[in-house]
This record gives sequence, structure tokens and C-alpha cells, in this order.
Amino acid sequence: MVLSEGNQSSVTMLILLGFSEYPCLQAPLFLVFLTIYTVTLVGNLGIIVVIRTSPKLHTPMYFFLSHLSFLDICSSSVFTPKLLGILLVEDRVISFKGCMAQFFFGCAFVITEMSMLAVMAYDRFVAVCNPLLYTAAMSPKLCSLLVAGTYTWGGMCSWTIICSLLELSFCGSNVIHHFGCEYSAIISVSCSDTHFSQLMCFLISTLNEVCSLLIILTSYAFIVVTIIKMPSAAGLRKAFSTCASHLTAITIFHGTVLFLYCVPNSKSSWLLVKVATVFFTVMIPMLNPLIYSLRNKDVKETIKRILNSALYSLSQILAISSKKAIMRNKFIDQSFS
Repeated sequence: MVLSEGNQSSVTMLILLGFSEYPCLQAPLFLVFLTIYTVTLVGNLGIIVVIRTSPKLHTPMYFFLSHLSFLDICSSSVFTPKLLGILLVEDRVISFKGCMAQFFFGCAFVITEMSMLAVMAYDRFVAVCNPLLYTAAMSPKLCSLLVAGTYTWGGMCSWTIICSLLELSFCGSNVIHHFGCEYSAIISVSCSDTHFSQLMCFLISTLNEVCSLLIILTSYAFIVVTIIKMPSAAGLRKAFSTCASHLTAITIFHGTVLFLYCVPNSKSSWLLVKVATVFFTVMIPMLNPLIYSLRNKDVKETIKRILNSALYSLSQILAISSKKAIMRNKFIDQSFS
């Protein structure tokens, strides 16, 4: 929909094409993404509940992990519900304000998660290189400030980028070759010069990527040196196990980000951009809880303990219900006799 105002026109409604070029895949894709989204919500909520209910996991590492799970829930929920709507009922229309809001929150959560992974790398550096000072160095106050800083920084960066987008004119075509309001998809429907906005996005993205990777690589360089100097194999295994899950999550996250950087913004590459965005916004939030739960001994033990406790409680309830039923039947039999 285009709203005319004098000699200017501005787009008020946008149309998301999604995967409409593959009509036979709409139903299978809906089932796949619905399953992934369900696993994402259950997995990440499960991680948060496990961390909050287990005193053993009330450490800085798991404090940051609970916020990473929260960010995964949020980032997945920005795009996936609309994607499911497009696939199920073909609701392809989104308001311009709704599109900007979707981009703002999606961008903010991605940058915040990028910063959170860097903070977690610093936490692992302190834990491995200065284990005796770990509790004092990573105090609850410092952990809260680091988390608050990541959220604030993510919001500020996203707000800066969206302000540059709002300076653009959007007229003429209102069709977006994407399932969501991703940056390259938004600027593709602009009818004004996008160089300043692209420059701002490039500078902010590069700054975040370089700073995050610099903190991570520096932290793990010190960690590797410390591990090499460890005399015992048990200490080496413990140090490696505390970092393996985080390294896996970092590799997947930053690997996808760098891949998206390399994709040219052309019509021939829209399918590649959409597939990469699906992996980034839908798959990664599902993979993180699996990575941390399957590779983390403490999390697995806590999950087993909670499940055993739940099964024991359920068996007790069933036993009590069975006894009540037997007593009730005996009472009925005695009454009739």
C-alpha cells in the first residue's frame, strides 16, 4: 500500500514474499520450523529453569548462560511467528512500523548475543587462568553490570542503525524478497540514496564483530597457554570441558555472521540470504541449549536429578491415588454388603 502526500509517496504496508517461489514446500517448511521453534522454546526455557532451581549452578558462567538462553528465545520469537504465519495462512502483509520494530528487536538481540558471547569468553579466561581469584573477580555486581552493558549496547547500536533507515524514502515497490525485515531486504525497497545508512550499518557491524572476536581470541589465547602449562591430565580435561561448549557456540554464531557478510546483495542471492538468515534466526537459538546441555556435565546431572525427582513425585501421586481408589472400592463393597 502506498500513501500519497503531495509529490512524495511513502510505503505504509509491506509484502513479505517468504518462500512463495516454492509453493509445494510451504506445508513441510511450516512443520519443520514449528518443530524447531517448539524445541527452541522448550530447550532454552528448560536451561533457564534448571539454572535457577539448582544452587550448584548459581555461578557467573551459568548466570551468563541463562541470559544467552533468554536472548535465544527473544531472537527466535522476533522472526519465527511471522514466518509460520506466512507459511500457514499466507499472511504476507506487515505494516511499515511493524517491519521497523521487527528489525530493531532482531538487530538488538543479535548484537547483544554477540556481546554476551564475548563476556562469556572473558568469564572462561578468569576461571581457567585465575581460578583462585575467580569468585572475587567475577562478583555478582560485576556480572550484573556486564549483562546490563550488553543489553544497553545492543539497544544503542540497533537504534542508531534504525535511525539511519528512517531517514530513507520508501516508495514505489513494497515487496520484500524475504520472510522478515532483514537489513538488506529493507534497503532493497528504498527509492533514495542508501549509502549513508549502509555505511552506518557496516561500521557498527564491523565494530561489534571485530571487538567481539578480539576479546574472544585474546581470552582463548591466554586460556590455551594456561592449559599447555598444566601438569596434570585431569586439570587439562576439566579446563577443556569448561570451554568446549562455549567454543562450539561461538564458532556456529560467528561463522554464520561472517558468511552473511560475504553474500552480495543481489537478486540472484536472495535465496542464499534467506537460507542463511533462517539458520541464524531459527536454527542457532535451537542449537545453543543442545550444545550446552549435551556437552556440560553439571547441566546433565542437574537435568537427571530434576527428572528423577519429578518421576518419583509422579509415582508417589499415582500410588496414593491407587490406595485411595482401593479404599473407596472396599468402602463401597462394605456398604452394599
